[in-house]
Amino acid sequence: MMDDDIEQRLRDIQKEYLSFLDDEENQNVYHKKVKLMIDENSQRLLIDINDLRKKNPNRTQELLTNTFEEQFALERALKEYVANIDSTYANKYDEFFVAFEGSFGSRHVTPRTMNSKFLGNLVCLEGIVTKCSLVRPKIVRSVHFCPATKKTIERRYTDMTSISAFPSSSVYPTKDDDGNPLETEYGLSVYKDHQTITIQEMPEKAPAGQLPRFVDIVCDNDLVDCCKPGDRVQVVGSYRCLPAKQGGYTTGNFRTIVIANNISQLSKDATYSVSRDDVFNCRKLSRRKGDIFNLLARSLAPSIHGHTFIKKAILCLLLGGIEKILPNGTRLRGDINLLLIGDPSVAKSQLLRYVLCAAPRAVATTGRGSSGVGLTAAVTTDQETGDRRLEAGAMVLADRGVVCIDEFDKMSDMDRTAIHEVMEQGRVSISKAGIHARLNARCSVLAAANPVYGRYDQYKTPMENIGLQDSLLSRFDLLFVMLDVPDSENDRLISEHVVRIHRYRDPKEQDGEALPMGSGVDILSTRNLEIDENDPSKTRMFEKYEPLLHGPQNNKSEQTLSSQFMRKYIHIAKCVKPVLTEEASNEISEEYSRLRSQEAVESDAARTQPVTVRTLETLIRLSTAHAKARLSKNVEQQDAQAAIELVQFAYFKKVLEKPKRKRQLSDEESGDEQDSQNKPPKRKSKKNDDDPYSFEDGEEEDPDTEEPEVMEVDTNSLPAVAQTSITPDRYKVFK
Repeated sequence: MMDDDIEQRLRDIQKEYLSFLDDEENQNVYHKKVKLMIDENSQRLLIDINDLRKKNPNRTQELLTNTFEEQFALERALKEYVANIDSTYANKYDEFFVAFEGSFGSRHVTPRTMNSKFLGNLVCLEGIVTKCSLVRPKIVRSVHFCPATKKTIERRYTDMTSISAFPSSSVYPTKDDDGNPLETEYGLSVYKDHQTITIQEMPEKAPAGQLPRFVDIVCDNDLVDCCKPGDRVQVVGSYRCLPAKQGGYTTGNFRTIVIANNISQLSKDATYSVSRDDVFNCRKLSRRKGDIFNLLARSLAPSIHGHTFIKKAILCLLLGGIEKILPNGTRLRGDINLLLIGDPSVAKSQLLRYVLCAAPRAVATTGRGSSGVGLTAAVTTDQETGDRRLEAGAMVLADRGVVCIDEFDKMSDMDRTAIHEVMEQGRVSISKAGIHARLNARCSVLAAANPVYGRYDQYKTPMENIGLQDSLLSRFDLLFVMLDVPDSENDRLISEHVVRIHRYRDPKEQDGEALPMGSGVDILSTRNLEIDENDPSKTRMFEKYEPLLHGPQNNKSEQTLSSQFMRKYIHIAKCVKPVLTEEASNEISEEYSRLRSQEAVESDAARTQPVTVRTLETLIRLSTAHAKARLSKNVEQQDAQAAIELVQFAYFKKVLEKPKRKRQLSDEESGDEQDSQNKPPKRKSKKNDDDPYSFEDGEEEDPDTEEPEVMEVDTNSLPAVAQTSITPDRYKVFK
């Protein structure tokens, strides 16, 4: 009697859902969607829960709170509706599925906010995929043949993860009721794809000092292999609990899972809400007089004094170059890698911390607390099922972002070798335990390390101080040596800057007032920081002048951009795809030739890293990033010159001043010679071209009359010279 009541209630619910699908007032939206589903040979229909809420609010509330029964009735209604449209297609498949999207209100949760009150409800959660099990076939219906009786037995299997039916016995039959053995007909049995993935909460949204929470997601049929470790996804499904067994007995503790019906990819960059005014302000700022690149670099980490070139390099890292995939499949990376090596207390770690806040997607790790598989990917074993799983590392989780590795020198050589492929190819190849996979890890690496002896030894070469292999150093685009050199003037400026920062207090706080407990950092760590930052009405372009933060009154003209506007400007600049011009190409080629020349190698003994073909690609990437900062469509000569300055500062830091003047002088001479060759009427002889005292005004004079004028004696100047060199008596003799 009870089964009849349940069946009758399911039929009533099914009729309501069938009227929702076949709704002429809604312009037959789902009639078109079902036809499209049939054309695509699919079994899953995507339903907007907002449409159902407008049509039947009561049914929507029941669907959110009692998902198991409601989704079962909705899928039965979908199969009936498909049969009315195309009966042949409906008979082809035993089941049809539904997927949901739309607004879920309070049921839009994260792995941390999910609790027991959501059990049995339809939830929508976001996170990052950390583990993926192998796709295994799961039996749905088995067919058995009895040789003794010549009969066929069929049995269906459902468990707690099934939506289409209630759980049934999972005993696999080997004998019939009379004890006769059964043979399984594997060809007639029906299976479905099954996969389990693990979703972890976003690293940037996890509260400080707490481990990230995770939840297991069950994927069946067409939802398997729709994501990989490192992807940021949004999952809609039913939240359920399963009994846990220990020693063969069921305990009072339950483990929870989410049975997914819809999985969609998320992009962290796409969540930035950029208004029309923001784009207009960015374009207006890029056209202002002066160098926009210096303004952006000055706005990076304004609380850190100095390190101008390093801030410019970090800005290039955030903007990046252009990734290219050639027709033959070759990938040219556009990510910029940066290594900071220097003495303690030179703000290396603080620069890394700022990048974590400024980059749209960033993952932080340390050399001592990271292993090779922890940075790339690892193959683990599921304790419950025994299946092999692929677990993503830090670089895979930071795909299309930045990986900040502090204490890079504390890593072992074997662990550093594991990231070679990631830094150049942008992917991780795994061939372990029967798993052959390739994961994307297209990220920029910002690493900080100390020298071999703790402090930089001026009497040793940079290679001896750095202590890293050339194969690893060549993968870093720029390597900066940060020295703590005693300098009275510089030390005074640093001390004044640090003291001003420590004297600063928020204007909302009173002097001497203690921070209230339970507020401050704890509130900021649990709320979404992007809500206020992305509000166009609250985004200002420049920071308000504050003497304790921005220095004395004479530095008031040096404005700095606000952190919110800085993030939006970087987001807009990353979308620009500038093209390399011929002038910039020639400038880059000439600089690369000078770096590779034997004379430069011998004279510049303080070179910090080897000059390889990757250096040429470094110049191209830095030039492209500089053009992005100007929001330019072309990489011009000024962009190439800015990239050359960064490379020269990174390569020749120890003897920067004197060799750089020689290099600039050679550039001017080569430029004058090239200009004279391009102008045949003004061309001079080679002797005059090499003359460092030649002036532009004399270029228009005739070369034929130049030599006699130089050899002609000036009679007016001769007596003046004679008066200073000959005595009066001697002069009378000559006269």
